[in-house]
Amino acid sequence: MDASTAMGMLNAAGDALLIILDPMRLAILCFAALLGVILGIVPGIGGLAGTALLLPFTFSMDPYTAFAFLLGLSATTSTGDPIPAILFGVPGGASSAATVLDGLPMARKGEAGRALSAAYMSSLMGGLFGAALLGLAVPILRPVMLFIGTPEMLAISILGLSMVAALSSSAPLKGLAAASIGIMISMIGSEPRTGTFRWTFENLYLWEGIPLVPITLGLFALPELCDMAIARQKLSTDQKYDVNKGIWQGAVDCFQHWWLIMRCSWIGTALGAIPGIGGSVVDWVAYAHAARSVKGGQKTFGTGDVRGVIASESSNNAKEGGSLITTVAFGIPGTAGMAIILGAFLSQGLVPGPDMLTKNLSVTYSMVWSIALANIVGAGLCYAFSGQFAKIATLRYTLVLPMVASIIFIGAFEGSRQWGDLISLLCFGTVGWTMKRFRWPRAPLILGVVLGDTIERQLFISIRLYGADWLLHPMVLVILLVALYGILRPMIQSVMRNRRRGVSGLRFGKPTFAPSDLFSVALLLGLGYLLILTIGWPYTTLLVPRIVTITAMAAVGLSLINSIFTRGVVETKCDDDEEDQPLYMDNVGESGHLTNREIGLRAGGFICWMLAFLLSMATIGIVPTILWFVIAYMRFEGRERWTLVLPMAIGLSSFVYIVFDQLLMIAWPQTFLGTLFPALQPFVPTLR
Repeated sequence: MDASTAMGMLNAAGDALLIILDPMRLAILCFAALLGVILGIVPGIGGLAGTALLLPFTFSMDPYTAFAFLLGLSATTSTGDPIPAILFGVPGGASSAATVLDGLPMARKGEAGRALSAAYMSSLMGGLFGAALLGLAVPILRPVMLFIGTPEMLAISILGLSMVAALSSSAPLKGLAAASIGIMISMIGSEPRTGTFRWTFENLYLWEGIPLVPITLGLFALPELCDMAIARQKLSTDQKYDVNKGIWQGAVDCFQHWWLIMRCSWIGTALGAIPGIGGSVVDWVAYAHAARSVKGGQKTFGTGDVRGVIASESSNNAKEGGSLITTVAFGIPGTAGMAIILGAFLSQGLVPGPDMLTKNLSVTYSMVWSIALANIVGAGLCYAFSGQFAKIATLRYTLVLPMVASIIFIGAFEGSRQWGDLISLLCFGTVGWTMKRFRWPRAPLILGVVLGDTIERQLFISIRLYGADWLLHPMVLVILLVALYGILRPMIQSVMRNRRRGVSGLRFGKPTFAPSDLFSVALLLGLGYLLILTIGWPYTTLLVPRIVTITAMAAVGLSLINSIFTRGVVETKCDDDEEDQPLYMDNVGESGHLTNREIGLRAGGFICWMLAFLLSMATIGIVPTILWFVIAYMRFEGRERWTLVLPMAIGLSSFVYIVFDQLLMIAWPQTFLGTLFPALQPFVPTLR
């Protein structure tokens, strides 16, 4: 890299910093960091649902502000996660599960403040490390991108999908099927080359495809709220801890173990850059590394060792910088959250890849600064308001659910501002909850939706330029072989285990059936019907949809066969094979204390509440709907007192009216009441 290039990159980094330090953008970033910390604290929601929720509100922002808003939230969710993990033993998200092992014992020994302080400071240092590594990766990636052509980018996109599919589930065939179905969803609508309508069923709403926002909110936000409504649990507040005692010592611990933080931050950044790893794995890998590498760790970890908290939390925040590297450079999100942020790229007219490292370099560096500043703000907020934030974790579901559900409906409507967005929200919410219960990974599906258009376009360009020879490019061949190995790896491992046992090939048992098999059968029937609909399409229109549909059918079919014939043998385990893992696991859900009938009834009740919200919104408008919905839900579900119900209902409906109707001037859909009585529209604006 010559001096002029280096100087240009430094100038871009400096310009990006000045842009982010603009008072308005900085205020938005701080607000997003506050939201991220709060979402991390509240168990059951998480940063993924929060990112999906905020996405539609960035469409009217400039790229710098939009990414500061989204990254400010996603970068600080892990900062708030350890508060309920340490104080109550219930992590705010999966990424702080390992923190419970040492954080909770420390709190019980009277060291809650020290544990929280260590978590905040290690999260800050890990986040800054990840941001720094992202900034240093930019000059390295620039020359690399010059040697990557369209076939190579296509192969990398396929690799990203396969890695997410292989690593996000104990049965990677389900992940491959989900990714293929996601690509199919992205192809719904008018095909750009011929104008042929694909899978629109003569529905006007589907002509331009389904917007990303209702899909993401349906897949990730509604299922979390549904599980919250099913569990109906709140955290125990019997234990009282002094969260201010030991604050200074916790910060000192981090600086004393700075080398451990650097190692675990590197692990978090590296694993975050690998698509499909996710936050639920990173903290355990870092925790295991620390337990083996620090002095006496194997004896003290799990009993209240502050080094366990440091190892887990430093890796969590570092993963954001790593996952953003592959998102910016190759358009392959490292996590499901980054897949949603990739949707922000598309809405802003930005294309991940070489342009982000050349003409849009200042936008890329603004992301680096956003992550760094968000971590500083998030840690500062946690230090300043630990006691107050700890109370948020004990909120009852009847207080949280109606507020979040109301905002979700508003966010989903921002997809294309049609009634179809809200119907899509409920449909994908039902599908998302079913996938979660039956342990079908949802991240590959949303990644397929985001990358589907890119994969189809790159495939056509590759075939047009090189014919079938694009498959023989050395780099393409290597990448595709790695992708194939990722999908076949569990089967290969099973064969190797059986050989060690003296059994040849795969092991199959007596066929057994489970309720989750019905979901696979329904998918097969639906995919078969969609495949039949491709008959009669022009060749350029049907090529990719047919390939993807057949791939999805094959993956679902093989997964179903695997489930039926291996379910009876997964419990068998040899004494010399401690790493044997089941090829199939039926989901028992997070509500283990409930029967399937109770779960079904409560899930049905939640769906009824959502349908009632939708019908009411179509009848009387959004603001009156929020008013009665909050009152009805809090009174009927939680028997909350009127002195709490009325202020929350009036406050939330007033907030929505002032912010979304008056300030943002959202064009609400026509309501039945407004159509029947036009004279009411001047008095109730949301009826128009």
